[in-house]
Amino acid sequence: MAPKTRARVSKRSATSGQDDDGEAAGGKRKAAAPVESAKNPESSAGARCCHWLMKSEPESRFENGIDVKFGIEELKALPDQTGCWDGVRNYQARNFMRQMKDGQLAFFYHSNCKEPGIAGIMKIVKEAYVDHTQFDKKDVHFDANSKPDNPKWSMVDVQYQRMLKRFLPLSELKKYHQQHRSKGGPLKDMALFTRARLSVQPLTPGGRV
Repeated sequence: MAPKTRARVSKRSATSGQDDDGEAAGGKRKAAAPVESAKNPESSAGARCCHWLMKSEPESRFENGIDVKFGIEELKALPDQTGCWDGVRNYQARNFMRQMKDGQLAFFYHSNCKEPGIAGIMKIVKEAYVDHTQFDKKDVHFDANSKPDNPKWSMVDVQYQRMLKRFLPLSELKKYHQQHRSKGGPLKDMALFTRARLSVQPLTPGGRV
């Protein structure tokens, strides 16, 4: 398999309201970070999750002179249609990413754009490992407080699977969420609406969407 190409992803931070993901660096990859205890609500949600939702920006936006645009078409264009989902700088989003298992599916959500919504489906092909961009002073997601011997941030590798038959806009997702809230459906606690700024989140506990 060809070496993974860097994928720039930029998402919304759960703390600042800004999008919170970045870019993968090369170098030897380390083992995935340990999964947190199921006593943690985030860990429990991840353990039950069969589908994830991951946000990225499909339209150009510059940070320190670097365009952080990365939509599903950019993922599709990479070698092996595979890239690193890096630059996550929110602890809750990072913890969810550490819960991901090889082979699980995630919905690629276009955020911070004219029409946000789900564009397609990707697969987790490498479980959580150290996000090297945290150590790169030239990267927009450099973290001076993170050290190589005690890294704070992780990333996963994702592979494009397919586009949705039609784009699923946020407005339609909101209608489904409201219907499920009133009827007790599987999307009643959808994090997209209960924790809107979270860039990586569980979508459904178990079953299908």
